[in-house]
Amino acid sequence: MEIGAKIFRVKSCPSTNDLAKEMALSGEEEGTVVISDEQTKGRGMKGRKWYSARKKGIYLSVILRPPHSNISLLPLVAGLAVTDAVFDSVGLRIKLRWPNDLIWGKKKLGGILCEGGFLGDRINYAILGIGLNVNHGRGDFPEEIRHQATSLKLISKEDMDENIVLKNLWPALNHWYGRFLQDEKDKIACHFQENSILPLGKEITLVTESGEVAGIYRGIHSQGSLILESRGKRKSFFSAEIKTMKK
Repeated sequence: MEIGAKIFRVKSCPSTNDLAKEMALSGEEEGTVVISDEQTKGRGMKGRKWYSARKKGIYLSVILRPPHSNISLLPLVAGLAVTDAVFDSVGLRIKLRWPNDLIWGKKKLGGILCEGGFLGDRINYAILGIGLNVNHGRGDFPEEIRHQATSLKLISKEDMDENIVLKNLWPALNHWYGRFLQDEKDKIACHFQENSILPLGKEITLVTESGEVAGIYRGIHSQGSLILESRGKRKSFFSAEIKTMKK
């Protein structure tokens, strides 16, 4: 089933990812979408809180059942789909920050959260969560994040119709997920880099569990990891290995 062909809408829930997980475990088919007007316990990567103002943004999760267990490219797939949908809807070309942030200027416009459920070493489902700030005013963000968050309304100075964005999001998701299913890993990584705020060759420092690793950013691996060249050697880091990144 195509993504967006079956949609469940709720007024409020703790987390669309959690609701979609329950539905996936109950056998709900691939492509099913859960959308909520608000999330009371929305979250981002590494358990960070995701603030979801009521009827101000797009808060949704998609149930996927990918054929293989390596799902590290899925946040990149979702990011590319959102950039296309936003451009087709309002003419803005937003940027991506590996692995899961949607960026305008230096501010965060949205984020992706991909979570998988496994049966042994075989994947049972993947939940692709997408949060996009649409009609937030400055005062709709908590004070502690106002300086680093933005919305389509704040960027364009106009009220946005989220249904237009959603209408464009479904074909974009189907396109990029289709390329994932066709094993176009290198092309997905290449397109992500073309839309990345982090330029090739930039010196960065990764903070990991075992300490800091400084080096030169060499792009995105076809498996979805970040490639860092340090002391003449290249190594790939997945997002789960990294606490934070210094530039």
